[in-house]
Amino acid sequence: MSRVNKTVFILVAIVALILGLTVQKVLNQRHQLDPTVLLDAGIVILPQTRSVPDLAFTDQDGQPFQTASLKDKWSLLFFGYTFCPDVCPTTLAQLRELQTKLPPEVAKNLQVVFVSVDPHRDTAPRIKEYLGFFNAGFKGITGSEENVQKLANAMSIPYIPADTSKPNYTVDHSGNLVIIGPDNTQHGFIRAPLHNDKLVAQLPGVVSANH
Repeated sequence: MSRVNKTVFILVAIVALILGLTVQKVLNQRHQLDPTVLLDAGIVILPQTRSVPDLAFTDQDGQPFQTASLKDKWSLLFFGYTFCPDVCPTTLAQLRELQTKLPPEVAKNLQVVFVSVDPHRDTAPRIKEYLGFFNAGFKGITGSEENVQKLANAMSIPYIPADTSKPNYTVDHSGNLVIIGPDNTQHGFIRAPLHNDKLVAQLPGVVSANH
């Protein structure tokens, strides 16, 4: 084989290798985004993303928090309250576990934001103390009942404001998580209850595919 032929052969082999890797990457990505597989993991991707309304809250450190600041990072919003007897502590414990199992590069770019549906009792110090039991890295926000409702309605998260005149009242709320992308739009949901083993396998593909 002549030197020219060898060079052509090597170039063809390199191009074939690159194309093969590209096709494999695309196929893997498509597999990860198979709606049936995603649904089995509890992940629902919206046909079109939804805008997040720009609303003012207060974070767990007592600092002003605008929903616009969710930009540039993936977020999982969980609407709950600190006096919740069952769903909230279970979900937050699962989210803590999920973050430890995700690849480091995914976990680093994915924040958990706890949105209080009980602003009457959930002060910033109370939320900070509560989230500290699960993961001090979790962010928590509280605000006016009106803004909480606006955000929940925009993200299609149902909850029923409680009658705060009753002692030890509870708040009926959804356990679903809202997936917010770096573009500050809602990309989908993660349905409750969480299945961490399946989420660990599928969530990285969702995040990378929609980045």
